[in-house]
Amino acid sequence: MSAYGFAHLRARRPHPEILEYLERIQATLDPFGGRFVIHGPPAEVVEGEWPGSMVLLEFRDMDQARGWYHSPAYQEIAHLRTDHIDGDLLLIEGVGPGYDPRERAAKLRAAT
Repeated sequence: MSAYGFAHLRARRPHPEILEYLERIQATLDPFGGRFVIHGPPAEVVEGEWPGSMVLLEFRDMDQARGWYHSPAYQEIAHLRTDHIDGDLLLIEGVGPGYDPRERAAKLRAAT
Protein backbone atom coordinates (compact mmCIF):
# COMPACT_ATOMS: atom_id res chain seq x y z
CA MET A 1 0.00 0.00 0.00
CA SER A 2 1.36 3.43 -0.90
CA ALA A 3 2.58 5.68 1.88
CA TYR A 4 2.98 9.42 1.94
CA GLY A 5 5.10 12.06 3.55
CA PHE A 6 2.89 15.08 4.14
CA ALA A 7 4.38 18.39 5.22
CA HIS A 8 2.44 21.47 6.29
CA LEU A 9 4.93 24.32 6.03
CA ARG A 10 4.34 27.65 7.74
CA ALA A 11 6.34 30.74 8.61
CA ARG A 12 9.03 30.44 5.96
CA ARG A 13 12.12 32.55 6.45
CA PRO A 14 14.03 32.96 3.16
CA HIS A 15 17.57 31.65 3.43
CA PRO A 16 20.19 30.22 1.03
CA GLU A 17 20.07 26.92 2.95
CA ILE A 18 16.49 26.38 1.71
CA LEU A 19 17.81 26.44 -1.86
CA GLU A 20 20.51 23.95 -0.93
CA TYR A 21 17.87 21.68 0.62
CA LEU A 22 15.80 21.84 -2.57
CA GLU A 23 18.86 21.05 -4.68
CA ARG A 24 19.73 17.99 -2.56
CA ILE A 25 16.42 16.42 -1.52
CA GLN A 26 15.71 14.45 -4.70
CA ALA A 27 18.93 12.47 -4.30
CA THR A 28 17.69 11.38 -0.84
CA LEU A 29 14.32 10.27 -2.25
CA ASP A 30 15.62 8.30 -5.23
CA PRO A 31 16.97 5.26 -3.32
CA PHE A 32 13.55 4.85 -1.67
CA GLY A 33 11.43 5.38 -4.78
CA GLY A 34 10.07 8.63 -3.38
CA ARG A 35 8.55 11.28 -5.58
CA PHE A 36 6.92 14.66 -5.19
CA VAL A 37 3.16 14.67 -5.76
CA ILE A 38 2.55 18.22 -4.46
CA HIS A 39 5.28 20.76 -3.86
CA GLY A 40 4.17 23.95 -2.24
CA PRO A 41 1.95 25.89 -4.60
CA PRO A 42 -0.67 27.92 -2.81
CA ALA A 43 -3.81 25.88 -2.31
CA GLU A 44 -7.28 27.04 -3.17
CA VAL A 45 -8.84 27.05 0.28
CA VAL A 46 -12.55 26.23 -0.08
CA GLU A 47 -13.31 25.56 3.62
CA GLY A 48 -11.62 26.93 6.71
CA GLU A 49 -8.14 28.44 6.67
CA TRP A 50 -4.81 27.06 5.53
CA PRO A 51 -1.79 29.07 6.61
CA GLY A 52 1.30 28.14 4.67
CA SER A 53 1.89 25.59 1.97
CA MET A 54 2.03 21.82 1.59
CA VAL A 55 4.30 19.14 0.25
CA LEU A 56 3.20 15.59 -0.52
CA LEU A 57 5.71 12.82 -1.19
CA GLU A 58 4.71 9.34 -2.34
CA PHE A 59 6.49 6.07 -1.56
CA ARG A 60 5.74 2.45 -2.47
CA ASP A 61 5.02 1.60 1.17
CA MET A 62 5.54 2.74 4.76
CA ASP A 63 8.89 0.94 5.07
CA GLN A 64 10.25 2.98 2.15
CA ALA A 65 8.87 6.22 3.64
CA ARG A 66 10.44 5.50 7.03
CA GLY A 67 13.68 4.42 5.38
CA TRP A 68 13.89 7.72 3.52
CA TYR A 69 13.13 9.89 6.56
CA HIS A 70 15.61 8.09 8.83
CA SER A 71 18.31 7.71 6.18
CA PRO A 72 21.67 9.36 6.88
CA ALA A 73 21.38 11.23 3.56
CA TYR A 74 18.08 12.88 4.50
CA GLN A 75 19.02 13.50 8.12
CA GLU A 76 22.14 15.29 6.88
CA ILE A 77 20.03 17.90 5.07
CA ALA A 78 16.84 18.04 7.18
CA HIS A 79 18.16 20.92 9.30
CA LEU A 80 18.52 23.06 6.15
CA ARG A 81 14.71 23.11 6.07
CA THR A 82 13.81 22.92 9.75
CA ASP A 83 16.15 25.76 10.71
CA HIS A 84 14.23 28.14 8.41
CA ILE A 85 10.70 26.82 7.95
CA ASP A 86 8.28 26.02 10.74
CA GLY A 87 6.08 23.07 9.94
CA ASP A 88 4.93 19.55 10.55
CA LEU A 89 5.87 16.36 8.69
CA LEU A 90 3.82 13.18 8.86
CA LEU A 91 4.33 9.74 7.38
CA ILE A 92 1.00 8.08 6.68
CA GLU A 93 -0.30 5.03 4.83
CA GLY A 94 -2.71 5.53 1.99
CA VAL A 95 -5.85 3.52 1.45
CA GLY A 96 -5.82 0.55 -0.87
CA PRO A 97 -7.79 -0.02 -4.05
CA GLY A 98 -11.46 -0.54 -3.41
CA TYR A 99 -11.46 1.55 -0.23
CA ASP A 100 -15.05 2.19 0.83
CA PRO A 101 -15.67 4.89 3.46
CA ARG A 102 -18.97 3.21 4.34
CA GLU A 103 -17.00 0.32 5.86
CA ARG A 104 -15.12 2.79 8.07
CA ALA A 105 -18.40 4.39 9.09
CA ALA A 106 -19.79 0.97 10.03
CA LYS A 107 -16.73 0.21 12.20
CA LEU A 108 -16.98 3.61 13.90
CA ARG A 109 -20.71 3.15 14.45
CA ALA A 110 -20.12 -0.29 15.98
CA ALA A 111 -17.45 1.13 18.33
CA THR A 112 -19.82 3.77 19.75
